[in-house]
Amino acid sequence: MEPIFEHEIAFDPAQAADALRQLPAGPAVVGLFGHSATDRPHLMKSANVRRRLQRLLEPAEGQTKRLNLRDRIARIAWREAGSEFESLLLLYRAMHLAFGADEARKRMRLSPPFTIRFAAENAYPRIYVTNHLRRRSLTTTFGPFASRTAAERYCEAVEELFLIRRCYMELHPSVDDPGCIYGEMKKCMAPCQKRCSDEEYSAECTAMLSFLQTHGGSRIAALESERDEASAAMEFEQAAAVHGRIAKVKAAAAFADELVQPLSELKTVLVMPCPSRAEDDAPHVAVWSFADGCFRGPERVSLLGVRLAKEQAEVGSSLFAQPMMLAATPLEGGAASGGSSSGSAEERMLAAVAHLFDGAAGARDMVELGDQLSLLKRWYYRPEKQRVGAIFFMARGEWPVRRMVRAAAKLVSGPPSAVETVSAAVEERQG
Repeated sequence: MEPIFEHEIAFDPAQAADALRQLPAGPAVVGLFGHSATDRPHLMKSANVRRRLQRLLEPAEGQTKRLNLRDRIARIAWREAGSEFESLLLLYRAMHLAFGADEARKRMRLSPPFTIRFAAENAYPRIYVTNHLRRRSLTTTFGPFASRTAAERYCEAVEELFLIRRCYMELHPSVDDPGCIYGEMKKCMAPCQKRCSDEEYSAECTAMLSFLQTHGGSRIAALESERDEASAAMEFEQAAAVHGRIAKVKAAAAFADELVQPLSELKTVLVMPCPSRAEDDAPHVAVWSFADGCFRGPERVSLLGVRLAKEQAEVGSSLFAQPMMLAATPLEGGAASGGSSSGSAEERMLAAVAHLFDGAAGARDMVELGDQLSLLKRWYYRPEKQRVGAIFFMARGEWPVRRMVRAAAKLVSGPPSAVETVSAAVEERQG
């Protein structure tokens, strides 16, 4: 348990108030340990550890069924966390060390998320929804989705765009095959009845796989080109029909969030709040990464040289300024890195990200991959107002470092505060 918890104190029921005063009044992961080495620890996370343990360790008032552990606890260990996301990861790691992988998964109710798999190994590929992960299929498995319903909705929308089979049986093409209703409705190329050649079916499958890999971008680009050619040729009816197909493709692509990517290529950076330290010369944020099926971090990044300008207000409207970059003050010694204050904020952010992705090992097996994806899904798909932190994806081979610094500045500054209008300020000065 030592790699998880940073602080530990002995607990005496007679001195419970003194012990509880030493606990932080913020988010943390806590382990309550009994008197015997064989006792299993009580692990939990809380947004306010002191208040939570007061309910568990202070003397009970009157008759109550509320859980009380004051007579069973010998020591308290904890580690502060800057966000609900960090608390979730720390609790998972603590339970993994204390109880093993299977028990930790059961206690935290983790299960592999639902994905869409393109069955490329089949002679006649198709797509289907599954939550069973296979290492050899990660490049053609797309997810994670928020739920099975969300995955099925996207799968059905994609199938409507392509003439790919929807049956699950092994095909033995023959002109005498009875086929199915989708073939009769012209929604399938009907390879079972040899209505198409293997090359034609393979080309359709390749187009669908490209659609999944680009969130519909490949299909939209092809249709836009076709629409422009029709417009240039003065064939406006055809251009209007193609434009309607483009709208249908965009509607189908909208069912998949930005997080839905090939699992083998899913790579993100998360910027989160982090606990402050006495030696900090400026606010810091915690940077996490997800790649190769597991989380890494946190890397603390100093925001020295970054400030969020105050709102400028006029009568009837408000202008919210973006974080403004200030000139960094060079310090003696040391290269720019996430933990130091040298270099610009962008350089420190990029150094932290590079360190997170530098040669770290990935998930050991598909079970661990499922756990990590489940933790990522649990944080990402919660309501946006409840999701503290920001997530970023690589665009054209580069990380959006300026957006990452702006998000970090907003995290440490909090929501913009209301300011007085110009007229109100003038009236106050005149008064």
